[in-house]
Formats: sequence, structure tokens, C-alpha cells
Amino acid sequence: MKKIKLGILVTGTALMISFMSSCYYDKADLLYGGATGPCTDTSTTVSYSLKIVPVFQRYCYSCHTGSFPSGNIQMGTYATDKAVAQSGKLYGSVSYASGYSAMPQGSPKLSTCQIADIKKWIDGGLLNN
Repeated sequence: MKKIKLGILVTGTALMISFMSSCYYDKADLLYGGATGPCTDTSTTVSYSLKIVPVFQRYCYSCHTGSFPSGNIQMGTYATDKAVAQSGKLYGSVSYASGYSAMPQGSPKLSTCQIADIKKWIDGGLLNN
């Protein structure tokens, strides 16, 4: 009888340890939208085509292109992306600033690095590079 109780205790303890070690922090990039650590890119300029467009393609263009863009915010070309950025709506929305609709809607907030890249692109003059 003691062996059965000991076996149950060991098995239960092993299961508990297994569940506790599979912490949700292992999926932080899925929960919080990407890299959660410090940004490694220290450049002062950001490439629109290499850094900004991929973020927009992944998180923005599916809703903000076409004949009836969501919120009447048109994106999808350099000219339209630049216009949204110049208006302040882009950064206000992705940074969850007060008074703006938090974007991307229905998805996790962009990573700190993605938001920083957007800010660098805006502050760098919205270059088409």
C-alpha cells in the first residue's frame, strides 16, 4: 500500500512540475507581438522598404487597402503610408496614445522595436528608401 501511495505522490509531483515549467512566458513573442527585449538596431534612419513595409504588410494592409479601407484610413502605397504617418494617426495608433484607436485592431500591440522603427522613420523625414 505504501508503494502505491508513493507512486501516486511521485507521479503527481512530476506532473505538477511539468505543468509549472511550461510557463506562458515561453510564448511572449506570440502574446506581445514580437521581440520583447531591447532593440538591437541603433541606426538613426530606418529603411521604408526593408523595415516599415513588412510591418505594414503583416499588420495594416489587410484592413487599410482597397475600395473600402477600415476607418477610412487608406494605406498600401508609399504616398498613402506617408500621409497617414504625417497626420499623426499612424504613430498615435500603434503606440496606443490617448485619443487614437489602438492598432492593429484584433492583434497584439506591435513590439517595442517595431514601434521604435516607425517613430525613427517618421522622425527621419518619412524617406522612401
